[in-house]
Amino acid sequence: MLTETRATFDAAARLQDMGVNLELGGHTSATLASADLIVVSPGVPLEQTVFDVVRDRGIEVIGELELAWRWLRGRVIAITGTKGKSTTTTVIGRMVSAAGHHTLVGGNIGVPLSDQVEQSTPETIHVVEASSFQLETTTTFRPWIALWLNFAADHLDRHPSEQAYAAAKARIFANQRSDDWAVINGDDEIVMYHAVDVRAQRVAFSPFHPIDNGFAVEGDWIVRRTSTAVERLVPVDAVELTGRHMLGNVVAAVATASAAGIAPTAMVEGLRGFRGLEHAMEPAGEVGGVRFVNDSKATNVEAARRSIESFESGVVALIGGHFKGGDLRELAGPLSERGRAVIAIGESAALVRDALVSTVPVVDAVSMREAVERAYDIAKPDGVVLLAPACASFDWFRDYAERGRAFKAEVERLREQFSAGPLRGTRPTANGG
Repeated sequence: MLTETRATFDAAARLQDMGVNLELGGHTSATLASADLIVVSPGVPLEQTVFDVVRDRGIEVIGELELAWRWLRGRVIAITGTKGKSTTTTVIGRMVSAAGHHTLVGGNIGVPLSDQVEQSTPETIHVVEASSFQLETTTTFRPWIALWLNFAADHLDRHPSEQAYAAAKARIFANQRSDDWAVINGDDEIVMYHAVDVRAQRVAFSPFHPIDNGFAVEGDWIVRRTSTAVERLVPVDAVELTGRHMLGNVVAAVATASAAGIAPTAMVEGLRGFRGLEHAMEPAGEVGGVRFVNDSKATNVEAARRSIESFESGVVALIGGHFKGGDLRELAGPLSERGRAVIAIGESAALVRDALVSTVPVVDAVSMREAVERAYDIAKPDGVVLLAPACASFDWFRDYAERGRAFKAEVERLREQFSAGPLRGTRPTANGG
């Protein structure tokens, strides 16, 4: 923390040396009213009253994504969705790069788009993860190819309504033209509804079902089907990711890469050796026959549901944190079929218990160490301990990455104990034990 504080002070000093006036700890209406342009952080709600005077004066308010777009020289492939954005963005970037293009990957994942401006050339293809927070402040942002993966209720602690959240996502298509491409999830009613009036050429994909005209899995292949032919593009065994929903992400990536003119050989090459991102269905090891999987990025109910559905049985799920909205009862179905128990963690532990205790045993834990230990006891001898929180991490941790690292550290501690001798534990009762 001391190092981070020092870095912040050093950055502030450099800005002041450049003649930048800093106003920290909040902004006054007078300062905002004197601006020519205001660039807001993605986490700042535009509904704040401090922006009222700005709106009255007609001062433009945009976000970093929009600002960067105005200076890029290359083309943009943009990816949004409630779940799977980071993995899909990474896969697309690998495919485009394997085809020999100058490729820069970033946005809401890794490097901000504004940091890519200096490297941007007319030949560059920017593969950009775009969040709802970033998209809602766009005005001219126009992706060459826009992919909307899926939609589910999320971020309702930040967006005023589910409709507002969907409208922010839909801005990914807002400025596209007839020579652009809109890649849409044919299985998602919300995505399809918002894509009805897009001006771009539409490309459909289906993560889980056959499709008459578009991209899907048929047998052992990801294929493109038209009214007259079926073209095999990527063999399913080229996908080294865990989970049915991860295969669905690859189908979306193949559809997008195809729109970009990427050959199937480059698609397969881009998948080679890619086993996923850290904290996204990441194998975290095995202890005494029990597997541990870190899906700390599953920060909403839909993401957690898909994580749980990736396993046949024996799942002990760690669920909880800072609740962002949605209906935790939607996890009851997959847990009734696959779940052995739930470990309720974080400030939403009571919500988790109320939603799921009638379906599976729910056990409270007051730390990540206790959560992992209790989950291991229940999962023995052959289960899966799955961190799929369905919530943000801001109660116990700085972010999902810190939460995932804490989970993995506790798994490693268990492994070291196991190697020293058998671990003992008591299986809790259905009401918490």
